[in-house]
Amino acid sequence: MDGFVKLLDLLLFIYFFFMAIVAPLFDGQTALPKHIFHPVLVDLKSWYTQECGDYLVSEKPHFFVGLIWLEILFAWPICLLSLYAIAAGKSWIKTTSLLYGVSTLTSMVAILSEMKNSQRASDKLLMVYYPFLGFAVLAILRGLLPHSSKSVSIGKGSAISRKKRA
Repeated sequence: MDGFVKLLDLLLFIYFFFMAIVAPLFDGQTALPKHIFHPVLVDLKSWYTQECGDYLVSEKPHFFVGLIWLEILFAWPICLLSLYAIAAGKSWIKTTSLLYGVSTLTSMVAILSEMKNSQRASDKLLMVYYPFLGFAVLAILRGLLPHSSKSVSIGKGSAISRKKRA
């Protein structure tokens, strides 16, 4: 079981690192004024919107903007805490993963339901959003699994191993 938990931690660390960058710089453009973002980021978002046909990003329906605010104010800080928890080998990764996973799963169900029921989403667009649903499930799973007492952190060592060395 420890090997599976370590693999899950590695996958989630990579995902949380990606989200730590994407949430404020890309998703933030949906809820915040465009002028506060670098033009390269605005152009990248415009390219993505046209390339994938993401009508939610371009039209900004109220429910979607609300979910983006939830991501910025709740999920993003939890994501940062989860990054630290994995890197430092903290046992509370279970709590932060569960919080992040449930929040993201709830948002993804709302978004994907809109996309499927509106019949406006291309397969390409759905394939952009489905991985987020999958990582939400992995985060929930990580929150339900026990914390390994032999946890190898990504940083300089877990708090337990540092105490033993001192």
